[in-house]
Amino acid sequence: MTSAATSLRSRFVRPATPLLSIVLIALTACAGSIDTPGVSLAVDQSSAPGLTTAVATASVEASAGPPGAAVSPDHPPVVRLHADGGDPVAGQLGTFIWAGSGSDSAWLRGAPLAVGAGEPLSIEMDPSVPIADWRARYVPASASDPAGAADLGAGPAPIAFAAPATGAWTVEIAIRFDGDLGSASYFWRLDVR
Repeated sequence: MTSAATSLRSRFVRPATPLLSIVLIALTACAGSIDTPGVSLAVDQSSAPGLTTAVATASVEASAGPPGAAVSPDHPPVVRLHADGGDPVAGQLGTFIWAGSGSDSAWLRGAPLAVGAGEPLSIEMDPSVPIADWRARYVPASASDPAGAADLGAGPAPIAFAAPATGAWTVEIAIRFDGDLGSASYFWRLDVR
């Protein structure tokens, strides 16, 4: 065990309260452990007589490799759009092709985001995946398809463009990922002031 892991273990290994012990034991009885990418939580019931105490252990795995190394095999990355200084908002995932499979989607209304007219917009991606190219376009929020869509920008990475004029709009960003990973469309409903 590395010194970093020992330090983490000493901070996170503590006797659990009786109520927390019962909850953790019940959860692990169902699943054996609680895992999320890079973090796992397991309960060691052998250290506790009955249900009075338990020890919860946590481990954090360092991700190795270049950005995109921890790409999900099931779906494209989460893409969040934000204005300078604003909170990022995850887009609704539309049509995508990813890891040999995909999903076809209708035109979506999009995740709501309020911005100013002409405000610079950019994206964050989780996990970070190299981008081959992208295109952004918009239609009135009341539209049910992309007919008559106006362009907001296109090109290679990074993805950045200015918000459209005042109004309620559905914005689609279509991304083609580098390295033949696939492609995906993401949608936001922009309320532009």
